[in-house]
Formats: sequence, C-alpha cells, structure tokens
Amino acid sequence: MTRVCLDSNVWVAAFAARGLCADLLALVLAEHELVVPEVVAEEVRRVLTIKLNATDAALSSVEAVFDRCEFVPRGRDPSPTVVRDPDDERVLADAFAGGAEILVSGDGDLLAVAAESPIRILSPRAFITLARGGTP
Repeated sequence: MTRVCLDSNVWVAAFAARGLCADLLALVLAEHELVVPEVVAEEVRRVLTIKLNATDAALSSVEAVFDRCEFVPRGRDPSPTVVRDPDDERVLADAFAGGAEILVSGDGDLLAVAAESPIRILSPRAFITLARGGTP
C-alpha cells in the first residue's frame, strides 16, 4: 500500500462535485493509506464551510472520511523543497514528515517543484493514470 496525501484542493473538489477527484478519493481510500496533514484538514473545513457553505451533513461526511485517515500534526520542520507559497511549503513539509510517498495536488506551485521533491507530486489525473497502471 502506498501512503498518499491529498492536497486541500483535491479534497474540496472530491466533496464539492462528482468527477475525477471524487473517484480519486474513493480509490485512495480503497487501495492506499491516506495521510492527512492537520493543515490540509483545517483548510478543507474552512473552504467547505466559508466559501462553499457546506451543510452540516456534508461536513459530517468529511469528518467521517477524516476519521479513517492517519493525521499528521502541524509540524515545525522545514519543507524538503522550497515552494513559492509558504502554505504549500507547509503542506509538503507535513506530508513528508507523515511519510507520504505521493502528494496529489492541482496546485501549480506544488506541481512546479515536483522534480525537486523527495516525494512524488502528481496532479489528480496523473495519479489516476499511475493507479491504473499507466505512466503519468
């Protein structure tokens, strides 16, 4: 089993609409270990509550999924790779500290440093391709 971390944008997309990210989340839950940095969980809760006005039932669904995951507390260790956005740098640092092997993100700042990162950083589509046996 691969240890996978999903960035907040993937989580939000998975809960906001049916589609690629929802399928990706289901795949990761079924076939991999899902690592969730606390910083990601906080951002998902904030975006779903404030920006998307999620219902209590929707938020309960998110929490139920979070309960099935391994949480990584907010760390202090520096990111193994410099990222333009300090918030993204914290996500990468905590994913790395939590032992994630792959970070799935749609964020351009994280995808831009994928070649320098000690853990694989893949777009949602690239992860699905990899999971299905293809080359991302």
